[in-house]
Amino acid sequence: MTPGKRILDIGLALILVLVLGPVIAGLALWLRLSQGAPVFYASERMTTPERGFTLWKFRTMTVAARDSGVSGGDKAARITPAGRWLRRSRLDELPQLWNILRGDLSFVGPRPPLREYVERFPETYARVLQSRPGVTGLATLVYHTHEERLLARCADAAETDAVYARACVPRKARLDLIYAAHRSVCFDLVLIGRTAARVLGRG
Repeated sequence: MTPGKRILDIGLALILVLVLGPVIAGLALWLRLSQGAPVFYASERMTTPERGFTLWKFRTMTVAARDSGVSGGDKAARITPAGRWLRRSRLDELPQLWNILRGDLSFVGPRPPLREYVERFPETYARVLQSRPGVTGLATLVYHTHEERLLARCADAAETDAVYARACVPRKARLDLIYAAHRSVCFDLVLIGRTAARVLGRG
């Protein structure tokens, strides 16, 4: 995390908090009224191979007593109507502005992995997590749609885990390492712009 990258993260996050604060508050109220508590979903993710943090999102699924692993077809029935719209628009990730201000995340970087995959693939994530995890990134823009399609076909948690470990982890890691080899503030701005265009339906 270079000083320039951190300055970009803090500056942009503060601007978005000021501009989108009413939107965030309105979404929180709407979710509380439409699908009840809790409004937020908290999940442990890794910012380094050794250090975890709590990642915050708006809740998009019904609450389950035990919930672990990545989301695949086995969890599709739990996605709420509001959650489906939030995911499609990526507004469920707005609470991660708090993670950015705390320094857990950057705007751009590899998506923060679950602890179980870091422990299963230590050599891969020792390299990937040399970059601060991000809300978006090269792997997110290039591979996320394909990953969703792969996982959506999975019928149970074991199949979801197997497909994710076999196909998604290595392919995303290759893209994350390409990003790491070329990362700069200018490259981050390009990726942020492409993400914004995609969210707005222009990319």
